[in-house]
Amino acid sequence: MDSTTANKKVALVTGASSGMGKAFAEALIKEGLTVYAAARRVDQMADLVKLGAIVLKMDITRDSDVVAAVNQIEKNHGGVDVLVNNAGFGMYGAMEDTAIDDARYQFEVNLFGMARVTQLILPSMRRKAAGKIVNISSMGGKIYTPLGSWYHATKHAIEGWSDCLRLELSPFGVDVVIIEPGAIATEFAAVMRGHLLQRSGTGPYSSMANAVASSTKAAYEVGAASDPKVIVDLLLKAIRANHPKTRYAGGKYARPMMFVRKWFGDRVFDKIIASAVMGKPAQ
Repeated sequence: MDSTTANKKVALVTGASSGMGKAFAEALIKEGLTVYAAARRVDQMADLVKLGAIVLKMDITRDSDVVAAVNQIEKNHGGVDVLVNNAGFGMYGAMEDTAIDDARYQFEVNLFGMARVTQLILPSMRRKAAGKIVNISSMGGKIYTPLGSWYHATKHAIEGWSDCLRLELSPFGVDVVIIEPGAIATEFAAVMRGHLLQRSGTGPYSSMANAVASSTKAAYEVGAASDPKVIVDLLLKAIRANHPKTRYAGGKYARPMMFVRKWFGDRVFDKIIASAVMGKPAQ
């Protein structure tokens, strides 16, 4: 670590090969941070390299990959100042149709991988008595939709895990922030619909699955979902703030859906979701 980089803050962004992760990395580079961009698909991060990012091949479910990545950052830059836990995906399908091994993998990526990265970067943050950990949750961490039981379970878990972590790390000067995106124009919807129809496109849940796939496609098609910049702006607010909020929510549907869920109760929310997502009232 030379004198020109010693005073620059270091960021690690997971899941940086596409979508919000790539947008986060680009924004943090422009913000003047040294940015490590980590993902499985290194070939899709060539544009980040041109901007100045240091790319790392990292499968967040492989402990050896995570350990090697953090060790490299520690060796070259003395640790991470800003961790953006972005890696994740949406696995949909009826709970009954989903193999438990697949459900475990959803948790491995969305929760346990995030937790392992965080465990490894914390010692250097505690030594410096400073740092920010930004966990990308979802409006899905506060609400629910049919056929998304395992995905929503991971996002609800991230919310509770982050709240506990915030209290644990407060005495060490480390901030923990949750960002809750709504419908954002990324590859999330296409991946989600693929899993959904593969698992439940035929059989007893087929009618529901096809309705959910159709409504999701409409919600995320070009011009319908929010631009990732909406969430990038929230990230930058959290990074720049001396005392960031505990949560930032933004993007299409996020605030109204979470408001209805919180203040109107389960039955009203059930009816709204059934009507909006499946085109019929809840039973």
